[in-house]
Amino acid sequence: MVTLPDSAERDISVCLTFDFDAISLWMRGERDPSPTEVSRGEFGRLAAERILDTLERFDIPATWFIPGHTVDTFPETVERIAAAGHEVGHHGYNHENPRGMERAREEEILGMGIESIERVTGRRPVGYRSPSWDISGNTIELLLANGFRYDSSLMGSDFTPYYCRVGDVPDRMGPHKFGEETSLVELPVDWSMDDWPYFGLNWRAQHVGQRDPQEVFNIWSAEFDYLYDRIGTGVFILTMHPQVTGRAHRLLMLERLIESFANRPGVRFETMSTVAAAWTAKQSR
Repeated sequence: MVTLPDSAERDISVCLTFDFDAISLWMRGERDPSPTEVSRGEFGRLAAERILDTLERFDIPATWFIPGHTVDTFPETVERIAAAGHEVGHHGYNHENPRGMERAREEEILGMGIESIERVTGRRPVGYRSPSWDISGNTIELLLANGFRYDSSLMGSDFTPYYCRVGDVPDRMGPHKFGEETSLVELPVDWSMDDWPYFGLNWRAQHVGQRDPQEVFNIWSAEFDYLYDRIGTGVFILTMHPQVTGRAHRLLMLERLIESFANRPGVRFETMSTVAAAWTAKQSR
């Protein structure tokens, strides 16, 4: 028999996260983006301003993962994000996937993104999200060495943070060998909780995700309902891109979603760094 949590015991953090990729999203390999692709990234700036207005209207904080390229291209928008009290996390420099990178190159890109964020916001980032949600065997160690407190690129859980590991050994002929836990907190993600699979459009990649926002509202609401009704405590993380969710009809959907979460007892909106710090504190008790 399933024992459901008492209604008074709900303790749920909602993290709205925005990957403000802008033009960097269209910097694929050695190919320069076309003027049309540049314009799609440029729309991300306009969309980010709209999203900031929405967050201000609801008086809720969010976490923005921003590539250094976006920080350097649209510093005024990034300044507004920071000035509004939102968290700015690391998202590469030019939206590079670190998987397969040489360690020195990955470390260089990590430093470039840190420098851009620190220069514009005045704060060193403590959170990292890998472009394309893929990391190398060196990423966790590099994040720890550079003072990061949490990552948000892995998918080993859904509503519960956990500690990242180093030293895993894959074995095709036997069980996977798990490495040692580190102090780096993982705030897990999933493609079903990301707007790009549903709404993104990339003809080159043969991806056309023009879904009805109401359908996505239903999916995300069902995920939240399970957390709220069956588990009662945890963190609910949504990943969105301004140039995607910032389209008018999708932004209206997001506003309805925010309202539905905010009306439930025991629910609060928090930044990822706040959630990571609180979870870490609980583990040491």
